[in-house]
Parts: sequence; C-alpha cells; structure tokens
Amino acid sequence: MRYYLIAGEASGDLHGGNLIKGLKTVDPCAEFRFWGGDMMASASLASPVVHYRDCAVMGITDVLHKAPDLLGNLKKCKQDIVRWKPDAVILIDYPGFNLKIAQFCHDEGFKVFYYIAPKTWASREGRNAKLKAYVDKLYLIFPFEVPYFTGKGIPFEYVGNPLVEEIDSHNWSCPSEEPYIAVLPGSRKGEISRMMPVCMEAADELGMNVLIAGAPSMTEQDYAPFIGSRSNVKVLFQRTYDIIKYARAAVVNSGTASLEAALIGTPQVVCWSASSLTWFVGKYVLQVLEHVKYISLANLCLDKPIFKELIQNGFNAPALAAEVRYLLEDQGRRSAMQEDYSRLREMLGGGGASLKAARSMIEEIKP
Repeated sequence: MRYYLIAGEASGDLHGGNLIKGLKTVDPCAEFRFWGGDMMASASLASPVVHYRDCAVMGITDVLHKAPDLLGNLKKCKQDIVRWKPDAVILIDYPGFNLKIAQFCHDEGFKVFYYIAPKTWASREGRNAKLKAYVDKLYLIFPFEVPYFTGKGIPFEYVGNPLVEEIDSHNWSCPSEEPYIAVLPGSRKGEISRMMPVCMEAADELGMNVLIAGAPSMTEQDYAPFIGSRSNVKVLFQRTYDIIKYARAAVVNSGTASLEAALIGTPQVVCWSASSLTWFVGKYVLQVLEHVKYISLANLCLDKPIFKELIQNGFNAPALAAEVRYLLEDQGRRSAMQEDYSRLREMLGGGGASLKAARSMIEEIKP
C-alpha cells in the first residue's frame, strides 16, 4: 500500500521515521511519500517532497512572516497528494497545516489518520470539530489525552509513546571527558535566538562546561553569534541523547526534548519564552495557560511539577543559574526527580508504540 506522511518539525520527523519502520514491518511492500526530514528519509530510503526546515513556524509573528510560503506549500501538498493517490494520508502533529490537509483529503475521498494529536486539551478546542469531521482515526501517545478525547466523538486509539522505544534502542556513548551542563535550545531559529543569550549568561555565572545539542536543521553558524569566544561552550550535532544522558543537568526548551530528558533520567529545568505578540495571543486570546497547569509534557502526565518551568519573564539568567545550581547540589531534589521519572516511564508503557499504530492503520485501510 501507499502511505503519504506529513510532519512539519523535528519531533514529527522522529515519530514519522519510527512509524515508517513500523509500517514496513507489517507491510513489506509499502511505498512512502512524505513531507518531513532526515529521520523519515532514512527509514523510507526516499527524499522528502519538502523538508520540515522549510515549513516550520513558531508563534504568531513567524506565521505572519511566512504566510505566503505556507499558502504555497498547502497548494503544492494538495496537488502532490492527488497526483500520487495514496491509500492513506498520515498527518503527524503540525495542526495549523495538517488540519487543512485533513479537510482536503477527506473531501477528496482519501483515508486520513492523525498520529500525535493536536494539543486541543491546551487551547483551540474548536479544532476537535475538524478532527471529528475529517479524520478517520486519531492516535494518542499520552495517557492524559484518553479521558480528554473520550466523548468527543472522534475515533481514537491510545498506542503508547514512541519515544520510549527510541530511547531504549539507542547505543550510548559519552560525548565529553569533562563534567558539563547540557543545553537544548530548540529546533527553530526563533527558539534558539531567545534561549541562547540567557543560557550563555547563566553559563558564565555558573562557570561550567556546556554542551549544546545542535538541532538537525541548523548549522554551527546558527549558534556561533551567541557563543562568541567562550571556550567552555561547544555545539555537537547528532548526539542529542548522549548529550542529555551524561550531563550533570539539562536546560531544555519546552517540547519533545523535555520528555526525552525525563525518559533518559537527567535532572532538568525547562525554559520557554516567546515574542511579546505570541505571548499576548497565547495567554490572553487563546488562554493557553488558563487551560493547563504546565507547559512540559512530563509535568502534565504526572500532573505535578517534577521539575521547574521558567516561563517568559521568569526565564532570566539569575533564575536559570540558581535552578541549575540547585539541581547540581541538592541530592534530595535529584533523587525525588528520578523517582518521578520512573513513574512517568511506567505510565507511558513499554516500547512498540509505532508498530501498534502501524498495525491499527493497516487494519483500518483493509476493505
């Protein structure tokens, strides 16, 4: 069968790559066409129609700036799907783009699956009506999503979290002989530009070595202006899990990386900030922070602050340095965090999420 997958960012590329492996296991003759990145390309042995680095956006200002490109991509994607005639279109997160594709594909008679549900439990609940109308089946990866989507009229299945299998299959290798702090400043330029100055100022105060996990869609030049002449700061690419694993502590931009750090077991502090316009729209218009207690997936899963979240104005160098120092020096705090991490792992289940989702999708496609 033929599968058309669409992912618009690094985390979606990771999940898409694992899902492709699962689909190939169940359907050895599977053909793939996709929007995504290097992980999906490696799994499918094909090149993306469009790489996610050319369509990733974050925040209102980024959307406004890239609006013409996004509209062009929508048109290109719709035309490509119609030409290729897949047996199923699999949408991976990235709701601003993918919900529009879902409506188009539904109207055109294509089978539509949504893998990694839009975070309607946090904001924009109106999107649930679109999921109900245009998606044949929704695949959930977080246990707290199950009670939320129950009763919404959207066919769904909880398959477990694919990060568990990804992390458990990793071949570990320490990236440094010296103790260090890990910094994961995000996968988009906007995130990096807001995270790096504060992280570097905090690193100066702490006086420790820092390893930055370079995003796959970035280059050293994207980090160099923020690092400057600091000899204790280095960027490494394609070593993210190793960097997290062997760090004394991690400073993580909110997102998939925070959950990865929790599953790996590294003490962390989560940081997040946005442009003034994005912050205003998110808090006062979409009321995101009114619907959820936390911005980190691990904290949401356990419904408690496993680790501290430094948000917007609370994300500053003195506060960050103080929290990292606390994580380094307070063994009780580290032990308590490790216990919560163990509970989180149990909650997210064992491996096999991608294969479970693949089997379910193929059963749905069969006449």
